[in-house]
Amino acid sequence: MVTTTAIADLCIFLLTWNVGTHSPRTQELSSLLSLNGTTTCPDNQLPDIYVIGFQEVSTTQVLKIFQDDPWVLKIASTLQDHQFVKVDSKQLQGILITMFAQHKHIPHMKNIESEATRTGLGGLWGNKGAVSIRLSLYGTGVVFVCSHLAAHDDKLKERIEDYHQIVDNHKYSAQGYRSIFDHDFVFWFGDLNFRLSGVMSAWDVRTDVENARYADLLKLDQLNLLREKGNAFSLLEEQQPDFPPTFKFNEGTNDYDLKRRPAWCDRILHRVQSNIYPGITLSANQLSYQSHMDYMLSDHRPVSATFSYKVEAANQTYTDEELHEMTHGAASTPAAPNLFNAELEQW
Repeated sequence: MVTTTAIADLCIFLLTWNVGTHSPRTQELSSLLSLNGTTTCPDNQLPDIYVIGFQEVSTTQVLKIFQDDPWVLKIASTLQDHQFVKVDSKQLQGILITMFAQHKHIPHMKNIESEATRTGLGGLWGNKGAVSIRLSLYGTGVVFVCSHLAAHDDKLKERIEDYHQIVDNHKYSAQGYRSIFDHDFVFWFGDLNFRLSGVMSAWDVRTDVENARYADLLKLDQLNLLREKGNAFSLLEEQQPDFPPTFKFNEGTNDYDLKRRPAWCDRILHRVQSNIYPGITLSANQLSYQSHMDYMLSDHRPVSATFSYKVEAANQTYTDEELHEMTHGAASTPAAPNLFNAELEQW
């Protein structure tokens, strides 16, 4: 009889949102972060970890050393009554990623690193590109990548180039996990800017959307077509969206701005190397994938996903410290987590 021991059993909440340079000042985020009883985590529990990616964060404010972006501060203030701690943040001009975890998980996080890659203007400008956070989480190597790829229908080639540039240039110091796809778990999300192939008019796309013909439209989706051909993102999986295209809306409304064809620009993908360690099974089962139509701040809608993140051992008992030695090497020096909460100051 096989006995299974859970080394980790977590619910991870991912969110991506192109905020169109808007301030979070008037935004109420409790519903967006599933703090109002709408969580899709098992037993209606709050997520163990939040990883949130933003695109087009305003960079007009005077940057202060040691001060977080207003969006990070807003998230911190929203989560502060629920025992969450900021683990790390990384910003590249308007691209931002931040990670919060329940306090009890902090001792199980090591080797925390962040990275950034510019892809705008041939790699000179950070308006496009990616930021990431990687770490040892309960002994396994996990990386979260938030990217903003080249815009417009006719820039598919540039989006593919952006992807490969990010994969090639993101480098980490953790032993055994030097690049993104060395990791046991990869979560990649953001405004990937993929559009619909073909020549359908914006009006025809809207008609299909109004009739919930998402499956037909997704057959034209550039990201799906690329993954099938192996040109980009083919190592990652995606649960197919069952929600309307998240771009492009008239701000403050749920009406599409038909100057652009509606498209699923905002996406969340993942990859798990399930059985690469003897006697250990890794899994990340997706529990939800949804857009948040009530958040009409910008011309994009936020998109979230939750995952059941499990690390299980068969017929043996591992601690996550022992698994860390197996995966990251006994000689690696864990980097201490950043244990301070984001400053809750005015912006």
